[in-house]
Amino acid sequence: MRHCIRGPDLTPTAVRLLLLAPPGAGKGTQGRRLAAHFCAPHIATGDLLREQVAAGTPLGIEARRYMDAGELVPDLLVVSLVGARIGADPPLTSFVLDGYPRSEAQAEAALEWGVDHHRSLHAVINLRVAAHDLVERILTRRRETGRADDDAATLGERLRVYESTTAPLLDFYRRRNILVEVDGNGEPDVVFDRILEALDELGLRS
Repeated sequence: MRHCIRGPDLTPTAVRLLLLAPPGAGKGTQGRRLAAHFCAPHIATGDLLREQVAAGTPLGIEARRYMDAGELVPDLLVVSLVGARIGADPPLTSFVLDGYPRSEAQAEAALEWGVDHHRSLHAVINLRVAAHDLVERILTRRRETGRADDDAATLGERLRVYESTTAPLLDFYRRRNILVEVDGNGEPDVVFDRILEALDELGLRS
């Protein structure tokens, strides 16, 4: 991994990115790589929710019911969780979002917040992976990590929910000319290089 990108004054270059992809497409892996590359916090909604579940907080108890069923956690809970992380005092200038926004209602709320706080997204990266590869990746991840939400019983529901609620965001961001389509198949290093090349085309120095 290369040193993170910094401006002429040696401070990290402000970059605000969102990763969109179905379960198992590699958002977490690529999100962490991008965060390290650009010296930006990696804000993964799934990780934040699992922390709340593990801690047994009221938010975690409520969220677990949806997560165990393979359903999306309600917008209000997710917005509260992510808003507290990004909207600290002062708000973060750079971040890599993974898992939020994941519905059009969340995207509208995020856009409004970004405009109001001068924190609009620079690019939205969509990782494209074939459905049969997603299934194999998720089942492999379960064998390796034991994640409770990676079982075959909830996989189909998670993919269905993604297609019905999150996939339409592609058009939302395409209309704003910040959507980047990237082939998510192959080794992580290869996919990461593709992402950087695509960001270069948008003028985001890598």
